[in-house]
Amino acid sequence: MNSFSNKLKIFNDPIYGFVSLPYEIIFDLIDHPYFQRLRRIKQLGLTNLVYPGALHTRFHHAMGAMHLMGQAIDVIRSKGHEITEEEAAGVTIAILLHDIG
Repeated sequence: MNSFSNKLKIFNDPIYGFVSLPYEIIFDLIDHPYFQRLRRIKQLGLTNLVYPGALHTRFHHAMGAMHLMGQAIDVIRSKGHEITEEEAAGVTIAILLHDIG
């Protein structure tokens, strides 16, 4: 049995709602301490001191960017351009990890 089938495959994004994880390796990357560190880095700096509801972290940003990349891949494919699963996985992982440092 695939271990990915036992792991949660969706997350609740504050902007995009429920977003699914497209590849098994994405779950493992998100679970890594280097990626989890992004939860403590604020995307908006000190804005949340003035606007208490304005809390957006690099973690949220990376997850949203991954979701948007999935949508971009779908649109490009719908226009007749060939994108292999390997290419789609590669750019999805790249966008997910772009803020790791």
